[in-house]
Amino acid sequence: MNLGLEGKVALVTGGAKGIGAAIVRSFFEEGAQVAILDRNPENAQSLIYEIGCKKEEIFCIPTELTEESACREAVEKIIQKTGRIDHLIHNAGTNDGVGLDSTPESFFSSLQKNLIHVFSLTHYSLEQLIKNKGSIVNIGSKVAVTGQGGTSGYAASKGAINALTREWALDLADKGVRVNAVIPAEVMTPMYQRWLDTLENPQKTLRSIEENIPLGKRMTTDQEIADSVVFLASSRSSHTTGQIIYPDGGYAHLDRSYGKILLD
Repeated sequence: MNLGLEGKVALVTGGAKGIGAAIVRSFFEEGAQVAILDRNPENAQSLIYEIGCKKEEIFCIPTELTEESACREAVEKIIQKTGRIDHLIHNAGTNDGVGLDSTPESFFSSLQKNLIHVFSLTHYSLEQLIKNKGSIVNIGSKVAVTGQGGTSGYAASKGAINALTREWALDLADKGVRVNAVIPAEVMTPMYQRWLDTLENPQKTLRSIEENIPLGKRMTTDQEIADSVVFLASSRSSHTTGQIIYPDGGYAHLDRSYGKILLD
């Protein structure tokens, strides 16, 4: 599908692996130039090598997103290198397990890791996004609507991202900038697989999770998340803004009694 992304520049945070890497691939396949902001440039370079693209087609700017000045400098470097920013994809974040038993300082740190950079990068990219009538896609989490337990910082951050999606969609509608969010639920990534591998019976746990996913009783793929993101960013979604999209097989919102948890 031609999404009209040739000649556009997409900024993807946390784009070196997992869902972020899938998003980078999808943008590249649609002809966009991609800037990866990530604290792990080695992983980003491995991805670039694996994709087999030219140096200017996908590039990484090593960035510590918890530092406000680093966010500003990264945006400046992208504009210097490409002359523009059209699409801002907020993917970076970590479910860090900062719960009610953690200190307030840990909670504030969790917000710094998962939320504050979302505002900072949007603020510093705003002039370009308005100039190019671009788009923002925020990557949220089912935790914001279902809860999880034991992860107050991450839940608060992702809940705020949902709220900012609607707030910014209103702020920027008259500027021609669209803002949407994509909410992953149970997505099979290398990180998810590593978590499964720590369990006593990974396959039993995986089957139990899949039983609660109504559509197909299977995990969502990172490619399905990425394709949703790139479509929302593109002009093929030209009248879509302020929307929170759940490509999750019905996991977050459909009655769990549809499935069956394997207890034996």
